[in-house]
Formats: sequence, C-alpha cells, structure tokens
Amino acid sequence: MPDMSASVSLAMTQLVPLAEVDENKVTPGVLGFIVFAAMALAVWVLMKSMSKHMGKVDFKEKDTRGGEAGTAPDDEATVAGTAGKTSGEAKAPQG
Repeated sequence: MPDMSASVSLAMTQLVPLAEVDENKVTPGVLGFIVFAAMALAVWVLMKSMSKHMGKVDFKEKDTRGGEAGTAPDDEATVAGTAGKTSGEAKAPQG
C-alpha cells in the first residue's frame, strides 16, 4: 500500500498557493454566496407559485346577459334601444 502522507503533502503543496488571501482584494465571501442563494431560492419559489396561480385563472370573459361568452346578441333592437341608457337611469312611468 502506497504511503498516503506523501500524496497528501504533495496535494497540499499544490493547493497552498491557491489558498493565499490578498488583504487588498475584497470578495463577497461565504455570506455573499448565502445571500445570493437565498434570493435565487426565493425567486424560484415565487415563480413556481405564480405559475400555479396563473393556471387557475379563467381567461374567458363571462357574459352578464346570460348568453355564451363572445357571442353577439341576436336582437339588434335590444342593443340599439339600450345604447343610450346608463345603468343608473330609471324608466319614466308610462301614462
């Protein structure tokens, strides 16, 4: 069995120059990575939630007159007769 300490010491001598820290260089470090990862996770959760909620939305317009959505009324006189009236106006009594 080969001597493990020789290979470990060789690996450590190769990695030591990579581990040197320049005191004049500012890096985000571990805290910056944690904050960035938390923000990325939050965005992912929000996008997943938005996708689920958008799946529940019904994009078809509901007709308040009781007919099918998106169809034209059959009686043109009804449309012409109610075109000038607003919903707040009361009918004048006949007679």
